[in-house]
Amino acid sequence: MTKSRDLINGKVGKGFPVVNLAGALGTDSVTKTAGNYLKRHTEALVKDVGIEAAATLCGKSKATLGRYYSDDAEHADRFMPIDVVAALESAARFPHVTAALADLRGITMSYDQERKNAGKGGVNSDVVALSQRFAMLMAEYNASIEDGRITINESKRLLTETLAIQKVLLDMKLHLEEEAS
Repeated sequence: MTKSRDLINGKVGKGFPVVNLAGALGTDSVTKTAGNYLKRHTEALVKDVGIEAAATLCGKSKATLGRYYSDDAEHADRFMPIDVVAALESAARFPHVTAALADLRGITMSYDQERKNAGKGGVNSDVVALSQRFAMLMAEYNASIEDGRITINESKRLLTETLAIQKVLLDMKLHLEEEAS
């Protein structure tokens, strides 16, 4: 909170202090990396819900939502307000931005929304699902590096597979905790 300007709904206004990520996280390069990471997850959140549905749900225009995850220099310091994140994550299949914030802080989350293996399968089903998701990740990685370069779209597909593995691991963790208690 090192600046005197205030931020309301992603715009400069009065009432709420702006958090300086550089001061909170260390250096400007760390801040830029963290900002890019949050913007990629913000984009994933909007696309998970669907741009039209997201705009309707949070009362923002599609253009405004696009600015929240734009990597253009003019939008570098513009991030989605937390009330909008909360509204969109309630409609999304996965809490993308919350997970990204947890990752930035080194926090592990347990997400319990889609427990496909609840009940019968338990850990055994989780191990099978984990093997399948890992095989899909490796297949995607193999296809991505064929030309010696991973493009942005290939990177996004790899990220999607990585998040799918993370979901399976969280299910597995919950099942193991159930068995341990």
